[in-house]
Amino acid sequence: MRTLIILLIALAPASAAAAAQSTLGHPDGWSVHMTGKNSAALLSDLKSAIASEKMGLVTEAGPTEAAAQRGETIPGNRVLGVFRNDFAVTIIRAAPAAMIEAPIRFMIMEEPDGTATLAYKRPSAVFAPYEATGGETLARAASDLDTIFAAITEKAVGE
Repeated sequence: MRTLIILLIALAPASAAAAAQSTLGHPDGWSVHMTGKNSAALLSDLKSAIASEKMGLVTEAGPTEAAAQRGETIPGNRVLGVFRNDFAVTIIRAAPAAMIEAPIRFMIMEEPDGTATLAYKRPSAVFAPYEATGGETLARAASDLDTIFAAITEKAVGE
């Protein structure tokens, strides 16, 4: 986990005010939103927001419970992979290699004060390395996903 946090900090920020206090740091291309919610409430609200934006919850994983089974204590952490098939079809046609990046992930990180931060790498940043191949079609899909992920975030954190 320590390696994951160091890696995330090395990546750099999106929202100076939010990330300045978050254990996640300020990763380039990321959108980071501190909340007053605990991680369980934020997780529930995030899942509702994903569904309301008609996106699919493709994966869900978290190291916290597994670490506890081994006697380790780490902050609450949950990663949710979110995507939708119409975007998959568009992206695989535009830039097949870009599909390695799907699903795009949201991360909930428990902060030392018991609140939780919601963060994600913006889809446009995720797909940027494939722009030369995917052209305008990929750029448009990434931009549309940026809008959807921002709407999900707004609903989940209550901004």
